[in-house]
Amino acid sequence: MGPLAGIRILDFTHVLAGPFCTRLLADMGADVVKVVTDTRPVAAGGPDHPYFAMWNRNKRLLQLDLSRDDAREAARQMALRADIVVDNFSVGVLDRWNIGYDAVAPLNPGVIYMAMSGMGQTGPWSSYVTYAPTVHALAGLTYLTGVRGRSDIGIGFSYNDHMAGLHGAFALLAALEHRRRTGRGQSIDMSQFEVGVGFSGPALLDYFANGNPAGPVANDHPWDRLYPQNCFPCHGNEHWIAIAIETDDQWRSLVAEMGSPDWASDPALENAETRWRRRGDIYVNLAIWTVPQDRYELMHRLQTAGIPAGTVQTGEDLTQNDPQLKHAQMHFTYSEEHPALGKINGDRLVPRFAKTPTTTYNRPQTFNESNAQITQDWLNWTPEETAQAQQNGLIA
Repeated sequence: MGPLAGIRILDFTHVLAGPFCTRLLADMGADVVKVVTDTRPVAAGGPDHPYFAMWNRNKRLLQLDLSRDDAREAARQMALRADIVVDNFSVGVLDRWNIGYDAVAPLNPGVIYMAMSGMGQTGPWSSYVTYAPTVHALAGLTYLTGVRGRSDIGIGFSYNDHMAGLHGAFALLAALEHRRRTGRGQSIDMSQFEVGVGFSGPALLDYFANGNPAGPVANDHPWDRLYPQNCFPCHGNEHWIAIAIETDDQWRSLVAEMGSPDWASDPALENAETRWRRRGDIYVNLAIWTVPQDRYELMHRLQTAGIPAGTVQTGEDLTQNDPQLKHAQMHFTYSEEHPALGKINGDRLVPRFAKTPTTTYNRPQTFNESNAQITQDWLNWTPEETAQAQQNGLIA
């Protein structure tokens, strides 16, 4: 049994950040019930879509048509029995449905609510609709992760959604610890926008402390004058290696690995400041040395010499070529095929618990698989009552 076995979580989340948060908790053993419906289109494709499947394993699905008052009452009854309720609806949706924290906490004082809205529950932008590209832009991440002379490139994937999911799981675990000590739950306002701003912290610190406005620097070190710190081409089609020299000793080791060519043996380059000023020339000459070499063999040679280096890996490399991830059994195929998608793969939870292992990975569910089981476990409904709810459209 996982470390969160026995914790009941009612999940009203959709797309990525919220579902990733609750997936982490489900992987750790919590009983996560995700409320869905097939009466209208579902964000990110619904339970038969690969994107939905990616973020919703180890959860049970309950179909409730929340446009109906009786379905909202059923959801409210579940909230009264829940340890945690999570949503990333627009601000105020659960309150309007009488399922919000203020409506439930007087009868379930231990309940923990978390609202994972894009901009937070209050403030002039709280009603804004957000997705990763807009949050990245507003939080400064698009600007900071570009190249010089451009402010529109950005990260290119839903980085902030993943970070918001991690922050959400962290916050809920902290609230569970507070409840263990006090017996009281609480409401958590978790702004995904503010998560993104937090990752600009070092840039803001440099500005406040030194007056240096942060800007895009591509692969250069953003604050220290260190070089070489960049990606260099290797043999093959778009094969690269990252080299990150932090000390003069590492530079001397790199020069020795290169066979001490004349251009690198200049005593002036043993000084980090000089290397930084001459980084353009260093890049050109170092790339000439790296380009005929195999990226993995070069990485191993440099690492053996104490030089920080890492191959720029693709998705294929991570799943097929990486011996470290293979050793860690990071990727796996679910033992049970998905009804709509067939054989699907997943990635395991990263933390390894010695006393409460998290090695159970149930494939993502689809419609109609757990309705009767959930209504019995959470609402004490009989099979006949569940069948009636399905017949009259409450469960849909």
